[in-house]
Amino acid sequence: MEARITREPLTVGWREWVALPDLRVHAIKAKIDTGARTSVLHAYSIEPFRRGGALWVRFVLQPMQQSDAVKVACEARAIDQRTVRNSGGGVEKRYIITTLLKLGEQAWPIELALTNRDQMGFRMLLGRTALDSRALIEPGRSFLLGKLPARLRRRRKAASPQPGKSLP
Repeated sequence: MEARITREPLTVGWREWVALPDLRVHAIKAKIDTGARTSVLHAYSIEPFRRGGALWVRFVLQPMQQSDAVKVACEARAIDQRTVRNSGGGVEKRYIITTLLKLGEQAWPIELALTNRDQMGFRMLLGRTALDSRALIEPGRSFLLGKLPARLRRRRKAASPQPGKSLP
């Protein structure tokens, strides 16, 4: 009889703090969305280019909701360009990258579609393919894997605009 190592699935709420270490994002609030097959990340100024014959994309992301105080310039190898139906029912082509997702104490590579989510409530959606066999979702709960770390809460608060003041 062969020994089987089973990893207990993570229990997550409908929204969780995640990290994308390959993209230098230490924390981004993600909505867990089992209705979405592919995960999606808010990105803009998306520019395709070639490196060593492979397709890559440059883009900028803003990991903080309702704030443009933190901007991260990124480059990643594009693994595909897919036609995706957005939440409004429209069809658009999106570049797909692979990057490391850190959720709680676990990390694994996921595919992310890049698109401008400025008008959406969350900068990131974590779709069902990324969570397949890895997580159980409790839709009535949030942040089961922890709150935003204190050092990032302070940075986020400092970057948030004060009422009546605009961001630089």
